[in-house]
Amino acid sequence: MTAAATRPKEVGSESHAASAVDPIAKALSIEVSPKAVEAIRKQLAKRGTPESSLRVGIRGGGCSGFSYVIEFHDGEPRTRDRVFQFDDVRVVIDPKSLIYLNGSLLDWEQTLMRQGFKFVNPHEKTSCGCGHSFTV
Repeated sequence: MTAAATRPKEVGSESHAASAVDPIAKALSIEVSPKAVEAIRKQLAKRGTPESSLRVGIRGGGCSGFSYVIEFHDGEPRTRDRVFQFDDVRVVIDPKSLIYLNGSLLDWEQTLMRQGFKFVNPHEKTSCGCGHSFTV
């Protein structure tokens, strides 16, 4: 991980089923770069929902087996979700996705050709040319 990445502060674990998870599983986390935190903050403000969260995860499918999911999450987190706080930005992840995203960095990339979120995932073995799907 980069030294500039923001370390998460897990919030609300006592009110979620995550508190019942064994200590090894509880140590799972992701990092979010300062550029990504700022991009999340701007997108939430643009939507007019600064109190919402960003949900990240994975789904089966795509060219290589799994695909990354990034979507807005309005309302309270689901019972088993893990909630991480990065400054004033909340990131919500379901426990199954967190297994595959553990140790990952969510970054914001802006080039002449594209801009958007990018996962730097240490578990990723191969990825598709589209950049949205991967294998572990």
